[in-house]
Amino acid sequence: MRRASPPRLSAASRPRRPVISATLITASVLFGLSAASCEEDGDVGLASAERASVAELVDAPASVTARAAATLSAPADGTLAELRVRPGDRVRSGQVLAVIKSPSARDRLAKARQARDAARRAGRGIGGGGDLSRLRRRTDRAAEQAFDAARRAADKLTDSQQRAVLLAQVRVAERQYEAASEVAGDAVRAVQRGVAGLNSAVRAMSEAQRLQAEQAYDLAKATVDALVLRAPIGGVVQLGGPASTGGSGSTEALAGLLGATGGLGSTTGVDPAGLLGSDTAAAPVAGVDGAVPVGGRVSAGTAVLTVVDLTDLGLVADVDETDVLLVTEGVPATVELDAATGATYPARVRSVDVLPTASTRGGVSYRVRLSLGSGRFADGRAAPAPRPGMSAVVRLRVREATDAVTVPAAAVHVADGRDAVWLVRDGIAERVPVTVGVQGQDLVQIVSGVQPGQQVVVTGADQVRTGERVR
Repeated sequence: MRRASPPRLSAASRPRRPVISATLITASVLFGLSAASCEEDGDVGLASAERASVAELVDAPASVTARAAATLSAPADGTLAELRVRPGDRVRSGQVLAVIKSPSARDRLAKARQARDAARRAGRGIGGGGDLSRLRRRTDRAAEQAFDAARRAADKLTDSQQRAVLLAQVRVAERQYEAASEVAGDAVRAVQRGVAGLNSAVRAMSEAQRLQAEQAYDLAKATVDALVLRAPIGGVVQLGGPASTGGSGSTEALAGLLGATGGLGSTTGVDPAGLLGSDTAAAPVAGVDGAVPVGGRVSAGTAVLTVVDLTDLGLVADVDETDVLLVTEGVPATVELDAATGATYPARVRSVDVLPTASTRGGVSYRVRLSLGSGRFADGRAAPAPRPGMSAVVRLRVREATDAVTVPAAAVHVADGRDAVWLVRDGIAERVPVTVGVQGQDLVQIVSGVQPGQQVVVTGADQVRTGERVR
């Protein structure tokens, strides 16, 4: 006996659950019984093509995400002086949550204020061109040291977006100073060549000094101001950072908890604050739950609190590259959570990432972001609200056909590079090429090649040859 090609699967590794009408469910059950009895007798199992509704589903692993989240970090070395909230408290945007005590930050502010005031009096008592040259070099060195310290402190920040913003601010300040320093240098050189008066060089040098001192003072003041940690968003408080063990928070963990409607929240505790922070890392003292206790030491960048906005939960799903082209904005889905057995949640696709990510199952996948609705159990009871980070399975209804000509999926196989079925007319088998549409796990839409009521082979295909009579 010639063995027929195995049944065609739309994707070997992707489970799909079809949606079919009640009438077809009954027909499929009856067919299943008759096919089983045929196999026992060594006969060929047949089924009739029927009109029905069929849906093609794509299953993908997913996790629940929050609308937004923000980790508040210490702007400088010191101690946690006050903690005005408890874990689980709901807070509003702008509310004071904690206070950091940092003598080193206040000392830097006092010194920066003195330098700023001195720069404002610059120009008095400055001698010849040589003095101006030395003064310019000293000012340039001070500015370079301040900017280097600012970049090192920014690198400690737990929020990648905030870190990028602060580094950009440092670059802007650096360019401003470089421009002022270049003007001062031209003026000094002109004085040395005897082609300009001393007053113009003094004014240019004083302006460069003043700008450098003002920038240092602004950064130092911002550090002190940021010692009071305020909630940048409304939400629920968690001590420490995401998956924190008492040190700095995890940016990657935080990013994984965020949905399509929100990005990484502002890290208030590291506003332009940490730019002049100490390079010395003070080891934080963790409490029994891994968070920094009141009185515990903190270093610049230590995560103190995280605020999570739970007002609009969503999902991030990893869809395999073989399926992602079927997923578009607005596609509906149903969701099952590992933490809520028996409950289903409605969802809808918000966006599909353009760039791929490494798939958890190997190969390439794309992140699909969905909105998440309220769930219910099968008996109608309301399901509990999920929490960010919970595991889920998303079933995306990527294609659907109603009143379509369908055959059991087992009837479709590949022959000579085309989809085909064994069609039985008057008891005689004939292989017929078909055009397949929506593909479910149990049912497949036939766009052309088969008409309703015609019989196709679904089991025992290895016993069938063209022109043979089928029993």
